[in-house]
Amino acid sequence: PLSLGVKANGMDMNIMIPRNTAIPTEKKRYYTTSADNQTSVLISVYEGERARTCDNNLLGRFKLPNIPPAPKGVVKINVCFNIDTNGILNVSAKEMTTGVTSNITITNDKARLSSEEINIMVQDAETYKAEDDEHRKKVKAKDALENYTYNMRNAINNEKIGAKLAPKSKKEIKDAIEQVIEWLDGLQLVDSEEYEGKLKKLESICNPII
Repeated sequence: PLSLGVKANGMDMNIMIPRNTAIPTEKKRYYTTSADNQTSVLISVYEGERARTCDNNLLGRFKLPNIPPAPKGVVKINVCFNIDTNGILNVSAKEMTTGVTSNITITNDKARLSSEEINIMVQDAETYKAEDDEHRKKVKAKDALENYTYNMRNAINNEKIGAKLAPKSKKEIKDAIEQVIEWLDGLQLVDSEEYEGKLKKLESICNPII
């Protein structure tokens, strides 16, 4: 009756299974760490239609421990949502290099909403659709900038790629990346155009070199 997803970027609802999906069903998606040298992640499972998890219903959470320390964006975590014919939801997470896994099972009677509460949440999603769409647009632009920035940082730190770069070019890219990371770290969510402008500027520096 409601979309199912996980918390991402601290407060955003990242939908894995949209509402009204026929069951049984299974959906998988890769996520990564949000900080350098992170050794665990907390997977929070929500149901709802709003853009922010604070406006949705928390179903449960579990921790994936023993992640090998690595720069942000390097670790790959496969998150799987599986709903069986009885409506029981199993959520698992697997770190791809070590194979370490963790999971949670959520049944129909655990932290679930009543039909009336579900209807209210669906109505609220319609009422605040424009606001939520604008938030999602900002988050998408921010994610694109973050992903490109950290991919470039990981690339120049890679021995094979970094060794091929001229010292001057490598320093130019490194300085540009550090400026963007510093800008992102000291920032609340801003208009998507600002993220897009930063991305284009960074691409204009990195793409001709890498």
